Amino acid sequence: MKVILLQDIKNMGKKGDVVEASDGYARNYLFPRKLAQEATAENLHIINQKKENERKKKLAEIEEAQTLAEKLKGKEVKIAVKCGDNGRLFGAITNKDVADMIKKQYNVEIDKKKVVIDTIKQTGVYDVEVKLYAEVSTKMKVVVSEQ
Repeated sequence: MKVILLQDIKNMGKKGDVVEASDGYARNYLFPRKLAQEATAENLHIINQKKENERKKKLAEIEEAQTLAEKLKGKEVKIAVKCGDNGRLFGAITNKDVADMIKKQYNVEIDKKKVVIDTIKQTGVYDVEVKLYAEVSTKMKVVVSEQ
């Protein structure tokens, strides 16, 4: 019997896959536990529509991330901080500080986890990578100067 999986099942397949299962296993285990449904023409059509909608949504998100990457590419983020002698900072600049300054200067909301940076402890110019989506990222410069 062909069934459509509604959840990931070990040794069987992932959610949305159409797999072959024995009649007894499907009727006595998969269907009562709502792990699968019968692969009728109507159910297959519904699953295909859902997959198509998810694909379109993902493409739209990637396109949006790419336009944002173009907007931020090569831009500078200026941060003025208090520092001691030889340009050493009191404290450090973290990815949260950089994300906050990007929001303040360019009005773009970026999660701090998406900013890839080593902790900055001295004044100077640093390269920062901002990962906007799984395969979309951009480089920015962080200019740390004395206040």
